[in-house]
Amino acid sequence: MKKFIILLKSDYLQRTRSYPFLITLCISLAIAYTFIPPPDATYSTIRIGDYQGYYNSEWIGYVTAIMTSIFLSLVGFYLVNSGIKKDISSKIGQIIATTKISNFQYLLSKAIGNFLILSTIAFIIFIMSILLFFIYSTGYPFKILQFIIPYAVIVLPSLLFISVLAVFFEVFLGRIPVLQNILFFFLFSLILVNDNFGTKEFGWDIFGTRIILDQMEESVREISNIENTSGLSIGYALGNISKTKYFPFEGIHFPGSFLLSRLAWMGLGLFLLGFASIFFHRFKIKERFQPKKIENVLKTVIKSDINISKLPKIEKSFRVLPLIKTEFALLVRSGHKWLWVLNIIGVLSLCFAPLSVAHQIILPILWFLQVGRWSSLVTKEKNFNTHFFTFASYRPLRRLLLSQVISGILLAILLATPLLVRYLILLDFAHITTILLGGVFIVSLAVVLGILSNGKKLFEIIFFMLTYTNINAIPFTDYYGGLHHHHAYLMAITIVSAFLLIVSYTIRSIELKKI
Repeated sequence: MKKFIILLKSDYLQRTRSYPFLITLCISLAIAYTFIPPPDATYSTIRIGDYQGYYNSEWIGYVTAIMTSIFLSLVGFYLVNSGIKKDISSKIGQIIATTKISNFQYLLSKAIGNFLILSTIAFIIFIMSILLFFIYSTGYPFKILQFIIPYAVIVLPSLLFISVLAVFFEVFLGRIPVLQNILFFFLFSLILVNDNFGTKEFGWDIFGTRIILDQMEESVREISNIENTSGLSIGYALGNISKTKYFPFEGIHFPGSFLLSRLAWMGLGLFLLGFASIFFHRFKIKERFQPKKIENVLKTVIKSDINISKLPKIEKSFRVLPLIKTEFALLVRSGHKWLWVLNIIGVLSLCFAPLSVAHQIILPILWFLQVGRWSSLVTKEKNFNTHFFTFASYRPLRRLLLSQVISGILLAILLATPLLVRYLILLDFAHITTILLGGVFIVSLAVVLGILSNGKKLFEIIFFMLTYTNINAIPFTDYYGGLHHHHAYLMAITIVSAFLLIVSYTIRSIELKKI
């Protein structure tokens, strides 16, 4: 037990001291601040028709719990789904494999470590929700239990299941991290849009939010005498704020069957861990690059009669084009070949799908499939310990960094070519410009986040959030012109992309001076 606690403690401290965690924590705080809109805000987060609750303890506590459960489940998987991979790369896993810790204990420690990471962020958001009550609420008593209960019943079981799911995926799909990201993306979308729960079947809801939303709808029906309270929205909705009507939400009493279902989800997580422990490799994996056999090396005959004067002379070339070709080839060849099957299907879909569907839904999903490629665009040198060599090359900023950015943009344009051709036939240059700027923006974002965090995780999290919100047609996250194409939008995307590239150039230049 002592070894298990030491393993858990060291894993937690190592991961909380990383830059991706700190940056994700700051982003989470900024987003959590928007969970409860200010009284004069032009948006809403949870709304039942024209109604939303008074800013009492019950409304703020339950709304922030709902948003936290969905938000942290959304980004939490991408934050914690590489614990085993880090142990492999750092060789700590091989040391753990020699101890008496069983496979189940190791996987359990990883799952609990994931849960503690996500719970830390949830606790900070919990404190933020209390502060929001004192900022926005006037005349309502503070009830601490109305904050503790929803977070304990709704948020924590959801985070525990997501933590286990991250370990489960990593055991079976550890060598294909892109597939983990894609499968979770579609799984999360499927769970969130599934509305086939009965009025008393709330136990099937992984996030645990439907029972609260049902009670909110019931409260609105009681005061409005309207049987059908259609128009329930969860997320950031803009407009119609002037028509807002308020109702008193007094919280809910969770039935015993629902509490048992929350325990059942945690029990299912333990079962998944036990099942995964049977197939866990326990770090008995083949090296990616096998060293040459000593026998073959000894048989190699070195000729001593080589005439150096007859060797071709080395010609110096400082052109950027060969570097762009190399970087583009690395992008295309990275990842598994089967992923290009999905890419080809996506490209063909852009040819035949209706323009609105192709632009607003298929294109962001197709670009999201390249998350593994773009996330390693400027981080692969450090991942393979070749950064000292590449950074010592001739003008690494003007040549290497530029070639990486251009190759990433070329990949985005190449994948969007069918859609660009269709708009070109219609002479719709506004949409063509938005798609091109979208490719520049997403590559610029990958570059700046990769340089800032020295890893891929932060970009994967933010890119997933951007893709999901764009598919759900949230206007202010539209970066590729699926919803906007006016001049002010084009100018804003251009300025933001240029700013990201300037920041990337500045940070990388400071990095080079330190080497």
